[in-house]
Amino acid sequence: MARTNGGIVGKRNVTSFGKCKQTTITSSGNHTTQPGTRLVGGVYVAGGGGGGRRYGGGGGGGGLIMTPLSQGLPVCGNTSYSVTIGGAGAAGSPSVSPDDFGGTGNDTTGFGFTAKGGGGGAHAGAGGPGGSTGGAGNGCRPGPSQAAGTQSSQSGLSGVFGFGNRGGGSLGPGGAPDYVQGGGGGAGAVGGNAGSSPLIGGAGGAGKDTSPLYPGGGTYAGGGGGGAQTCGTGGAAGNTTGDAGDSPGNSPHTGEAGGANTGNGGGGASARPSPSDDQNRPGGAGGSGIVIVKELNKASGVWNLRSQKARLEQGTWPKKIHDVDYLVVGGGGPGSPAGGGGGAGGYRASGYGPSPLRGSALQLENGSYSITIGGNGSSSVFSTITSAGGGGGAGFGAAGDGGSGGGGAYTPTGGTPGDGNTPPTDPPQGNDGGAGHQVSCGSWRGGGGGGATAAGGNASSSAAGNGGAGAPNTILGPDTTYAGGGGGAAYIPGTRGTGGAGGGGNGGQVSPRLNGSAGTANTGGGGGGKSYVTPGADGGPGGSGIVVVRAPSNTTFAVTPGCNTLSTHPGGNKIAKFIASGTLTIS
Repeated sequence: MARTNGGIVGKRNVTSFGKCKQTTITSSGNHTTQPGTRLVGGVYVAGGGGGGRRYGGGGGGGGLIMTPLSQGLPVCGNTSYSVTIGGAGAAGSPSVSPDDFGGTGNDTTGFGFTAKGGGGGAHAGAGGPGGSTGGAGNGCRPGPSQAAGTQSSQSGLSGVFGFGNRGGGSLGPGGAPDYVQGGGGGAGAVGGNAGSSPLIGGAGGAGKDTSPLYPGGGTYAGGGGGGAQTCGTGGAAGNTTGDAGDSPGNSPHTGEAGGANTGNGGGGASARPSPSDDQNRPGGAGGSGIVIVKELNKASGVWNLRSQKARLEQGTWPKKIHDVDYLVVGGGGPGSPAGGGGGAGGYRASGYGPSPLRGSALQLENGSYSITIGGNGSSSVFSTITSAGGGGGAGFGAAGDGGSGGGGAYTPTGGTPGDGNTPPTDPPQGNDGGAGHQVSCGSWRGGGGGGATAAGGNASSSAAGNGGAGAPNTILGPDTTYAGGGGGAAYIPGTRGTGGAGGGGNGGQVSPRLNGSAGTANTGGGGGGKSYVTPGADGGPGGSGIVVVRAPSNTTFAVTPGCNTLSTHPGGNKIAKFIASGTLTIS
């Protein structure tokens, strides 16, 4: 009998050609798989619980499921699958429950998984049950009376790959004003217990970071902070949102909401025992859920040449994909000969540095990639990432726009500063420059150039503006700061502006005579403004940019030309550092 598989006999190959496409789903609907997809991985986060009313416990984070990429869920290609995003648990208020509990978050479902909604924070007694349990209220001290989160006890893979924890216990009952409540449990850690010295509500349990397996994913399902009465302080959120209402002295506060598509628990309210209006102080609503679906590539087993050739021709044969983090900094803008400091080069990064400025890691195939290192005010480029050059400082006209804007100078109303984050990126690559200041034709001061984390300082009647601060980043290992703005210059009288941390050059001044300085090479720092206008004079040039690429240990890098370097981090990651334009080869 003729065989169609080239004569190979054995176990049937399980294959998926999903091209590692990753989709983030923030509202209920349907997700249609690609034609070649047969296996998916995913993150499923339920809605977080609401915080309790009036000195209430923090809401529990929604249950979180994260499947390992080595164990994909079988699916059919070109098929629509229903996904339901769990809504937020309601804020604790008289209309939610007579016991002042926050509402339970709603379940998130999809591809056969169920993530359980977070439990509501309590005013009295144990926190509400859920994926993670809500924080306890008065009379429920730490211990077994606070039930464990329910996510990991769910049936099937929803429990095996599920994360959820118990909420924290309260302090009390006792004589007012010592009521402080427990933090809600989070997907990554238990909720904190309330503390007595000082009086403080329990912190929410930490959320779970999904980005190592799902690049571009975030940290989700943190617990809400526990509330306080009168002299106590509300507890902090376990993630970026969901702080308890703070209660310094006698000022009552509503709990903070968990935030859309975070799965965070809402913060508990803080309030005084009187007047009666304070008793209606609501907690914060929980955060709604989210789903991330990754359609996997897998071609294990033994393949005949006919099948390989067909898949190659269709463009669905799996290619090796490398998860690559990056730091790309544009060249800093030049300082002006008439005072304005240069703006820092655009700063774009993933994986390392301040979390609000982190973009998504790149997924790159084997191959060669051109890299451009920006000079004085020009862009740096790697793959799809472009960081704009910094804007030049202003002289007799407006300052330049760029990654960060240049500082203004020398007009009767204060020199017009340049705009940062131009062209716009998300997260933003920089900030605006500061305005200049002029008293008369012979007395002026320049604004500072913008930096990666702060706008340039405005000049005043006595001093030029400082450059905006840059961003620290550990992608190379040591904590190094990049993309600081250049300081503005001062011309009779006044003191110069200093360059922002991250290579920004200092501005110049007339008395005592100090020259403006260049931005530091390979930091993207803006140049300092000059203090005296002479024909043909220039401000300090901006510092050149830099590109750093980092990938797991199973990746191999090669770089040209030879001034660019390779290294291996003690943890095994491979690092390529570019200080000049060249080529990166990935294999």
